[in-house]
Formats: sequence, C-alpha cells, structure tokens
Amino acid sequence: MRSLPAHPEAPLSEVEAASRRTPRARRAALTLTPAAEARVAALMARAPEGTLGVKLSTPRRGCSGLAYSVDYVAQADPMDERIDTAAGPFFIDGASILYLIGSTMDWSEDDFAAGFVFENPNAKGQCGCGESFTV
Repeated sequence: MRSLPAHPEAPLSEVEAASRRTPRARRAALTLTPAAEARVAALMARAPEGTLGVKLSTPRRGCSGLAYSVDYVAQADPMDERIDTAAGPFFIDGASILYLIGSTMDWSEDDFAAGFVFENPNAKGQCGCGESFTV
C-alpha cells in the first residue's frame, strides 16, 4: 500500500519522485535498415486493398524450430508491436517479440537471390540452409 506524504508540500521519497517522471521512449524490438524500409515501402505500394501494413512473425517450422515470416496485415492486433516507418506501419507478432528483441532486419538482393536477412542476437543456431533458427 502506498502512503501519501504527511503534508502536501512535504518532499517526495526517491521512489515516489521516480514514479512521477515522464517515461522515456521505448526502443523498438527490431531495427529496420534503410534497405529493409525501402523494400517494405515497395511492398506497400503494391499491397492488396485494405492492407494496413507488413507484419513479421516467427512461426514454428523448419529444421531448427522457428522461421521468419513477413506478410501483409489488414488488421492491427493489440498484442503486436507497431513500428511506424516512412513506408507505413510495420508490425511484430506479439508472440514473436521475445525471439526478436535487439534484431536487425535488412533487405539483400544480388544476381541469384533476394530476401530479408536477419541479424538476431537471440538465435543460438540455425539449420544448414539458413531458413530456420533456434533460440
């Protein structure tokens, strides 16, 4: 139970003062590189009607257990993390956030392959083909 100061002008304890400070902005769970943001913008430019944004999730599949999946989303889920980008809203599946904290999402394209590339400090291993990871 929280006790109130005896007098309205009485000094606040350190804990009470800390609870009244303005909260600082929380960093996003994932960082998108400029190349990834440009790719999301290109996806949004040709998205189906009714698309709200792009969503990253980590469904269970592949040799190692989890995979990265990027899809269009038509409706925001209150449990998802929303990152506002120049390309529009980017969502991270609420159940996937813990697997992705501190990650960077990039877009890589060369003569033979193109796709999103993830640098994930939480990944403890990945399968030989690189399609799935484990935490």
